[in-house]
Amino acid sequence: MGLIYATVELINEGDRILSTRGYLPAENVRSMQTTILVDSGAYMLTLPEHLQLQLGLETLGEQEAELADGSIRLLKIAGPVQIRFENRMSITTAMIIPGGEALLGAIPMEDLDVIIHPREQKLVVNPDNPFLAKKKLK
Repeated sequence: MGLIYATVELINEGDRILSTRGYLPAENVRSMQTTILVDSGAYMLTLPEHLQLQLGLETLGEQEAELADGSIRLLKIAGPVQIRFENRMSITTAMIIPGGEALLGAIPMEDLDVIIHPREQKLVVNPDNPFLAKKKLK
């Protein structure tokens, strides 16, 4: 299987909340469409630093992360960020890397209720739940 990319919309959730409460005009909510690498071997949403800056995501803390090469790095955690893909939405935090590319990991994929379609090599809405994401609570 090759690399799989998807187009998602990323929204500064803090801005969106301020807008819904009337403190920020809707046109000032920072958001962007971007192409993201779908990486079921990664756990979290990972964004390069330049996307954190473009979206104005607040740094919330730091956590250690093991990278694909096995090295351990202390990375910033930023957010909250809303991820939109087709008819799905998830709100999460993101690990920030100084360079590289955006990764959509397994945890936000589970929350979005999306799967990797192996034959088509693309990210798709879970065909078992096409209209509404389904969550397991047990």
